[in-house]
Amino acid sequence: MLTQGLKRPRFAALIAVLGAGAALASCATPTPYQPAASAGQNRTGYWDEQVEGNRFRVSFAGNSLTSRETVERYLLYRAAELTLQQGFDHFILVTRDTETRSETYVDRSYGPSARWGGGGYGYWRPYWRWSRPRYGWRSWDPFYDDPFGWDRDFDVTTINRYEAMAEIVTGKGAKPTDNVRAFDAREVVARIGPSLQLPKEK
Repeated sequence: MLTQGLKRPRFAALIAVLGAGAALASCATPTPYQPAASAGQNRTGYWDEQVEGNRFRVSFAGNSLTSRETVERYLLYRAAELTLQQGFDHFILVTRDTETRSETYVDRSYGPSARWGGGGYGYWRPYWRWSRPRYGWRSWDPFYDDPFGWDRDFDVTTINRYEAMAEIVTGKGAKPTDNVRAFDAREVVARIGPSLQLPKEK
């Protein structure tokens, strides 16, 4: 009975590790330029909403392989594309922000975990960390500080994901020349468009 009791936690740990590996494998390529494919924290791609007649919120989120530069570039392209789709010529960035979320994968396949019956399978735990310019860094860790002081026995891998957000006001005619936040939508599309990575056809 004791042997069976020890095997169950080890089996559960193995299942957790395999599940985390499958999640990482599903993100084998950077997020292409496309509408959002899911919801919540797993949402990637662009989405937007109309606030007023010529005022919109635009967002783009990438997976763990999508760089911050790419996420911000795709956001700007979506703002320009949306402007033209709505029959306008230019847009002004009223607000712009980029959030960073970090997920830390912890492997306890060696050290005290093995000595105390960890079985060498390791495990995964979530750790979220994000930054907004106005508020600084925020974090949440369900296992904050190891009470036994074994932190250095962890094999830790941190993966960053970025989400860029903006609120824009669209307008017709030439962009205001006295506003550095104003963009000509057609010029943005022409310059950024060729560098977009589009989803592969199935």
